[in-house]
This record gives sequence, C-alpha cells and structure tokens, in this order.
Amino acid sequence: MRIVQLTRETKIRLLEDLLKRNPNNYGEYEGRVQDILQRVKEEGDEALFAYTKQFDGADMNASNLVVSEEETARAYELVDKDLLDVIRKALVNIREYHEKQRQYSWFDSRPNGSMLGQKVSPLSRVGVYVPGGKAVYPSSVLMNIVPAKVAGVEQIVMTTPPGKDGMVNPSTLVAAKEAGADIVYKVGGAQAIAALAYGTASIPKVDKIVGPGNIYVALAKKAVYGHVSIDSIAGPSEILVLADETANPRYVAADLLSQAEHDELASAILVTTSASLAEAVSAEVDGFLQKLSRADIIRKSLDNYGYILVAQTMEDAIDAANEIASEHMEIVTANPFEVMMRIKNAGAIFLGEYSSEPLGDYFAGPNHVLPTNGTAKFFSPLSVDDFIKKSSIIYYSREALEPVHEDIIRFAKAEQLTAHANSIEVRFEEEP
Repeated sequence: MRIVQLTRETKIRLLEDLLKRNPNNYGEYEGRVQDILQRVKEEGDEALFAYTKQFDGADMNASNLVVSEEETARAYELVDKDLLDVIRKALVNIREYHEKQRQYSWFDSRPNGSMLGQKVSPLSRVGVYVPGGKAVYPSSVLMNIVPAKVAGVEQIVMTTPPGKDGMVNPSTLVAAKEAGADIVYKVGGAQAIAALAYGTASIPKVDKIVGPGNIYVALAKKAVYGHVSIDSIAGPSEILVLADETANPRYVAADLLSQAEHDELASAILVTTSASLAEAVSAEVDGFLQKLSRADIIRKSLDNYGYILVAQTMEDAIDAANEIASEHMEIVTANPFEVMMRIKNAGAIFLGEYSSEPLGDYFAGPNHVLPTNGTAKFFSPLSVDDFIKKSSIIYYSREALEPVHEDIIRFAKAEQLTAHANSIEVRFEEEP
C-alpha cells in the first residue's frame, strides 16, 4: 500500500479522490434511470415485466411475481443448516440492539389548561431493496428489515431480482422469512424502485424505500425522493483504521482488506502515528494478497483509494479521521475509549484489536447500513428512527389561550398575515 506523510495538502488530495466515488458524480447513468422510472410510472406492470426480462432474463408476470410459500419452504431445504443457525443468532443480537432505540409518544399537561406532546407512529408500508445476481447479502436483509419490524411498520415489502430461472437466492429468502418480511417480489434494478415509489397493479406504493443496490438503484432512489422517503444514497464501502504503535499490524492489514474486497471503488485507509507500523502493515497486506480469493479486486481498490497516512501526532491523526468521516472506523490505540471521545464523524466505531469490522457487518447487533462518502458528518446509521414519524400535539383551553392571544395576534400582524391574526381574534371578539 502507498505510504504518505499526512499534511494539509495530502489530506485535501485524499478527500478529493474519495469524493470521486460519490454516486452523484455518475451523471451519464441518470438519463437511462429516468427513462426506466418514467416508463414504469406510465405503463406499470407491463414495463416492470419487460425490464425484468431484458435485464435479468426472467419471464415474470402477475402470477409468479410474488415468492410463494412453496418457494420459501424449498429455500429452507437448500440453505446450509449451520448458516441458518448463525442467521438466527445474529437476529437475536440485531433485534435486541434495535429494541433499545424505540421511541414513545409523550404528553405534557400544564396547570394553565394546555397540553403539549408528540405522537410517535410507525410508517404504514416500507419497501426493502435487496441486490441479487452475484451480490448475495442475507446480512443486509436482516439489517434493513429488523429495525422496521421493531418500529412496528404495518407491512414490509421486499424486492429482489430473480435469476434467469425466476428463482431468488435461497439464503436471501430464508433471511427475509426469519427477519419478518411480509411479502417478497421478484423484481430488481431501477424498475423495482419505480414500482415501490409509484405503485403498479401488482406492487403497492410504499412510504419509504431502504436498502443497497448498484448505481442504477442508487440514482433511482435519489430520483424518487419526494414521492417517497429513502434511507440514503449509498456509496462504495470504506474503512479507516486509526492506530498507534501498539497495534498489531497483521490485524490492521486484515481489517483494511475486509473492505477493499467489496469492489474496485472501496476505500481502505490507515492513519497512524507510527512509521514502523505503516511499513509493517504494508508488508502484511502484500502477504495476504498472495492468498485471498478476491485479490484482483483488492489490488485495484488499494491502487485507487487505499492509503497509509503517517501523522506527526495523534491530534493530527484524529483531525484527519474526522475530516474523512469514514463509514467504518476502527480505533486500535493504547486507550481506544479515550480516542473515541474525540471522534466526531464516523458511521460505526470499533474499539480495540478484537472489534474487527466484520463483527459489525454480521453479528454484534448495531446496523451495518451506514453513511458513506463523508456523509457521517450529518447522517446516522439506519435505525428504528428511520421507520417512524412524529406528530406534534397541541391542546389549549380557552383559559390557557386568553392570556397569550394578543401576543399571537401581534406576531401574526407583524408578518402581515391578517387571517392568522383573525383566527385568534374571533375567539375573543365578544369580550369588551
């Protein structure tokens, strides 16, 4: 891996490189995505089935679009029993973690005859998009469905592209059943996002769309935002390891590569105060590349977006980490909890040498749907909060309104909104 000294200039160049991976920079795809969205919006199922045949090679229609109980039962027969056991163990951890995020309605009654509050309600219908083809991620199925289920969403709709045989990957189906999906449709790509956003004869419109996908899916979600809500525009995966001289270079190298193997746009960065650690990690990376199955992808990822930054001080290293605002951040220092308190921007923070990133991807419980491309500066991981909405509650009796009604009238008239003022005035017009 390339090793560079951390300076203001190298940090600026690195940030510019990382921003090139943002889905918003792929404008050449937007026209094609817009055509797909518009056609599905106008033609509904007809366009949906035509695109599924064109892109996935599967003959779908209204009669076979929904995954049947028989197909799900068959999936259970095909899935490795040890994997099913792990899925169920992970589900317990994910559910328990997200149950702690629940929010409840509250009301505050006052002696003056007023009551203020907030009513928390789950969304009615949510669409979960799950990639298909070569990308099979049952873990993402769990991470997207469980918080919606915990929030109390009335109907969880899942879409995923079928294979040419019209079937869905068995592990995907099993994960969906275990997590609590209410219905699974065999359709993918931008056309699936269009169906969820606008509705067709076969697929009802949802309130929100969540889940990862390729560039077409990401741009489609961006385009339908406003018709429905979305979780985020996900970019390529990324990891930043913040380490000092106490870190184990072999562990650090292995963790960097765990994200670099996702795809050629993935980013893996080590920021360290130790030049000797930097050299040792680079050597370990070279060793691992001799035996890892996705070495070609990893090499391209590291060549494009892999860095080892050597900082003069831990303060400089922390500043750089906060600027990069990585999706995953590992802190492997003598006192990781102290360093963690100075981290402002990260999607998920892993503390200590045994809290490696895959622990969060699969098993620990916190959500692995995380902000990317520096958006951890203002976005949070997917959570129960993403599947609820809040309504303000206001109640005033006449006795509570009377002492303040003239203040409200004065405010309204200052904004020249006389009808606003009048709606208060009429309630006291009989008074002298």
